[in-house]
Amino acid sequence: MINLNLQIERFLNYCMSRKALNEKTIKAYRIDLRQFSEYTDNTFSKEMICRYIDILHERFKPKTVKRKIASIKAFTHYLLIEDVIEINPFNKIDVSFQEPTILPKTIPLNIINSLLTCAYNSFSQAETDYQKRCTTRDIAILEILFATGARVSEICNLTPTSVDLTNHTIKIFGKGSKERMIQIENTDVLRALQSYYDLFQEDIKTCGFFFVNKLHHRLTEQSVREIIRKYTAMTGYDIHITPHMFRHSFATLLLDEDVDIRYIQKLLGHSSITTTQIYTHVAMAKQKEILSVKHPRNKIRVNAK
Repeated sequence: MINLNLQIERFLNYCMSRKALNEKTIKAYRIDLRQFSEYTDNTFSKEMICRYIDILHERFKPKTVKRKIASIKAFTHYLLIEDVIEINPFNKIDVSFQEPTILPKTIPLNIINSLLTCAYNSFSQAETDYQKRCTTRDIAILEILFATGARVSEICNLTPTSVDLTNHTIKIFGKGSKERMIQIENTDVLRALQSYYDLFQEDIKTCGFFFVNKLHHRLTEQSVREIIRKYTAMTGYDIHITPHMFRHSFATLLLDEDVDIRYIQKLLGHSSITTTQIYTHVAMAKQKEILSVKHPRNKIRVNAK
């Protein structure tokens, strides 16, 4: 018999101290493994794991099931290397399944244009220094999201040393502490970031993060969502826009411009090209729509005798 709760805590401590995994990964492991422990009888057998996987498929969507299975597999590997178990039950379990393709949601370019226009108009109409500071920051956030295709967590965790406005580079630390460099050459984006830095540089030095909130602390992911929600409402479009949709739009629009998918992979920080290839499905869906609606053959009517 295994004291599962004890081993789970030891595993989580191992992930934090030895593997240096980020807080989100640790949180996901904790949730998944606690759910697992509530079901199991501490036998950790192949049969028990198979029954649990069946329950997961009944209760959750495929993407969530895949994550939860990955959490259990990581935990199982830990038990194996710590000699808590002698045999890995996953060696004889087929966990593969067909996951439906869900195309990433993107923002039409005209709506991105409207969002930025609303933000810049808000700055020009600002009546107080406080309003100017807020809108300057908002513009910088919107510009960098679209310019880099970075995840919202990566943007919020940027430090002053990560943003080199002299050399026009943004150093981003992604999943698994992987580092990538994004070059920014658009003058409007650079001007927006420089204007933000000029106004907030004292707060940035004190806080230690590049993007700062009104309390002089690190700007949170939720605050970025609120910024997007505010300017979306101002555009008048009835659309729900998330920070991640900027990332999807960044990738698909580059693909539309015939940028090689391997360059896009590096820009997004994907470890596998397979992850990036989802954007080719978006491009094909758009091509299908264009050809079905816009093709000039639709205007030809053959009057055969």
